[in-house]
Amino acid sequence: MGGAQGTGGLTSIGLDFVDPALEAAVRQTLAVVEEELRVGVKSADPFVTEAARHLVDAGGKRFRPLVVALGAHFGDPGAPLVVPAAVVMELTHLATLYHDDVMDEASVRRGAQSANSRWTNSVAILVGDYLFARAADIAAELGPEAVRLQARTFARLVHGQIAETVGPRDEDPVAHYLEVISEKTGSLIATSARFGGMFGGAAPEHIEALAGYGETIGVAFQLSDDLLDIASDSDQSGKTPGTDLREGVPTLPVLYAQASDDADAASTRLREILAAGPVTDDALHAEALGLLRESPALKRARETVRTYAEDARYRLSPLPDGAPKRALESLCDFIADRTN
Repeated sequence: MGGAQGTGGLTSIGLDFVDPALEAAVRQTLAVVEEELRVGVKSADPFVTEAARHLVDAGGKRFRPLVVALGAHFGDPGAPLVVPAAVVMELTHLATLYHDDVMDEASVRRGAQSANSRWTNSVAILVGDYLFARAADIAAELGPEAVRLQARTFARLVHGQIAETVGPRDEDPVAHYLEVISEKTGSLIATSARFGGMFGGAAPEHIEALAGYGETIGVAFQLSDDLLDIASDSDQSGKTPGTDLREGVPTLPVLYAQASDDADAASTRLREILAAGPVTDDALHAEALGLLRESPALKRARETVRTYAEDARYRLSPLPDGAPKRALESLCDFIADRTN
């Protein structure tokens, strides 16, 4: 989403800058972040550099650097440590993607061949480790508090991945799922927002507000992706509808459907199909997708997304009014509305 990628990246996230000066400033920051990412992954070994640049070159939304850049606008957005802070967050995120692809046995990531399928699982794991190390190295330039925050964020990411892998243990599956998303997605976006405020020199109460917003909007964004997998066509979501359903990935609408005690024929039939695990048969898949789209479970999941989006907006309350705050609020609107 740097300068070379045009305007599509930012608007696809759902951010409305309103103010052209703010948009220009954020785009400039992101363009520098893009350059520094390529510098940051370089190694003395050309093979390591190639493998580490693989996902950097594949692009992506750069959501976390965007949040860092916007958070910095509640202080001095041109402060010298804002860009390195954004690079730390994106490298940490990219590292998790290498590991996720191995765990998910993915063959494609961001429209390109995944690192594990291009090379091997072992190489992908080690490159992910290398990127975590590079992120920690750059974080050391930001000071002890940044190192501590990045390490604690990394620990939360790992806890979330372990929880997802092990599954619910004597706990409500929906509560477990929401906690996984908070740990895996919310944590990194929360720290991104916090870093923006910290290294932009924002007031302490504004930094805390940004972190709370980041955590909540991160969960809302991930949940809305879950809904798009069911409710949208492929043009809107960028992937074939019902992919999670076919792969047996339990998302929020599916969990709500499974927990439902609705006795009507449609709800009963939907629970019956879902109970068998991954829905790989084409006819059953089409039936389940149709039932889900009309189900009370999908409506309930939409209400949950809206609740998180509104909570995120509320967490912005302590921040001063102005273009940066309006930009962050626009993301709440987008997420609340994108799945309706």
